[in-house]
Amino acid sequence: MFVGTTEAARILKISTARLRVLLSAGRVEGAYKTGKMWLIPLVKGEPIIERGTRGPAPRWCNLKKRAKKIVHVNSHRIRQNQKHQERLPVITVREGNTNTYGHTVEIQGGCRVVYSPDKPLRCGARVWIETFYDVQVVG
Repeated sequence: MFVGTTEAARILKISTARLRVLLSAGRVEGAYKTGKMWLIPLVKGEPIIERGTRGPAPRWCNLKKRAKKIVHVNSHRIRQNQKHQERLPVITVREGNTNTYGHTVEIQGGCRVVYSPDKPLRCGARVWIETFYDVQVVG
């Protein structure tokens, strides 16, 4: 036997709004929608409601720390290209311990340009770009 939301809410002694929330979350077993109307099956005179969780999953405990990406121009490569008439990529993208080299870099979000003459990077760069967003290296 199937009933609508009003009758099922009366049987469960909850409001129709709460029942619609349960229906949209998929917690009413066997219920399906035809047009604009929900059809809710009765088992032993009552709809079966699946047990839910207590609130959303906590986000504070499983935050993944995003690695900072540093983009800078490698002046040693520029000099090497001029000296040997080469076309080696001069832009370096450092993420963690890996370096990626390219001719063009696209930053997919916000970034900041840092000038630090007193504390250069370990590679010697005094000006660089920092970002936590995705960086696409071309070439």
